[in-house]
Amino acid sequence: MKIEFWYIGKTNEKYLNQGMAIFEKRLGHYCKFSTICLKDVKPGQNAEQTKQREYDLINSKLSTSDYLILLDEIGEMYTSQKFSKVIEKLQLNSSKKIIFLVAGAFGAHKLLQKRADKMLSLSQMTFSHQMIRLFFLEQLYRAFTIIRNEKYHNV
Repeated sequence: MKIEFWYIGKTNEKYLNQGMAIFEKRLGHYCKFSTICLKDVKPGQNAEQTKQREYDLINSKLSTSDYLILLDEIGEMYTSQKFSKVIEKLQLNSSKKIIFLVAGAFGAHKLLQKRADKMLSLSQMTFSHQMIRLFFLEQLYRAFTIIRNEKYHNV
């Protein structure tokens, strides 16, 4: 199973990049994992136009066989245990490529929400799009340690 984590725009803070690198390396022990930073799009005249441009960029890179999980505030929330079950089920279903995606600062375009196979929310709280990248990678790593019954996750 190949997992890709896509997001729009560079991560500016050094401490976030360092944290992300730690979990990216750890995830390599469990799956074929890569992080894809998509370039910021040229801002539109309003939020909707910017979201449309981001959708066009993302959609041009997606394959119809990709399993897309959109990280979005309106997505379903899971405990770490339940999220690990989602990952395990995807492994068993032998999905070829799973893409987790964080859209831009204005959120995901409705067409992107419609294209998503699943939508996931990490919290009811609002976090910066750069911080959520680190939080998500940690949770994905945690999910794999739960699946393998490793010490990282204390119940």
